[in-house]
Amino acid sequence: MTAHAIDPTDIKAKHRAMWALGDYPSVAADVIPALGPALVEACRIKPGDRVLDVAAGSGNAAIPAAIAGAEVVASDLTPELLTSGRRLAENLGLSLDWRAADAEALPFADDEFDAVISCVGVMFAPHHQASADELVRVVRPGGRIGLINWTPEGFIGQMFATMKPYAPPPPVGAQPPPLWGREDHVRLLLGDRVTDIVARREQLTVDCFGTPEEFRDFFKACYGPTIAVYRAIADTPDHVQELDRELVELARRHGHGNGTMEWEYLLFSASKRR
Repeated sequence: MTAHAIDPTDIKAKHRAMWALGDYPSVAADVIPALGPALVEACRIKPGDRVLDVAAGSGNAAIPAAIAGAEVVASDLTPELLTSGRRLAENLGLSLDWRAADAEALPFADDEFDAVISCVGVMFAPHHQASADELVRVVRPGGRIGLINWTPEGFIGQMFATMKPYAPPPPVGAQPPPLWGREDHVRLLLGDRVTDIVARREQLTVDCFGTPEEFRDFFKACYGPTIAVYRAIADTPDHVQELDRELVELARRHGHGNGTMEWEYLLFSASKRR
């Protein structure tokens, strides 16, 4: 499908509404809980650090950063996710600053944070260079930028490729989220403004789905982008059946036959040049 022009304000409203669909906090807590702690460890976050989690969702990286003793601001475009995160943090006795914010126009000062992180979050902002510029702007010289992003070749990247033919056309200028899972793309976005780059592809073992059908049905109920695609084809039952089948086949290809799957991601960290 070809891209078409949409008012930028409308793009943000659609993104906000999409991520409010379903139950992303359950995805973060039940399916990918290991990612946040892995990112915090890679960025060497320690007590007293001032940390910004961009596109924080319900806090899957922000909360582990707070557990590590950091002073954390968790920002996201979708207030409903922040509300869930705040509740989770309070149940753990943690105090974080939860802020509604656009990853492409962060409401923070230059050089404000010791570390800026994003765990499968900033990759979904439509304009990659704008988001990357903001990550660099708000971290102090010598501070750390840490990202976990799904790769194009990995399971979630392939899930988006599977859903693409059924999805509405993207707005003009919007870039595919899994591009953030390519090291060369992230290096190009950040340019010579960073140093000490460490980038490696890792596998997340997912073992919470007994069958491929279980995975499909969970994502149809809980994951905003999947829900949005199914809503777009709700009036064409043949397409619904086709996508049902393709998602099951995808899960089966990435599984081990014992209820576990491997989901590839890029773990990327760097320091802002002094």
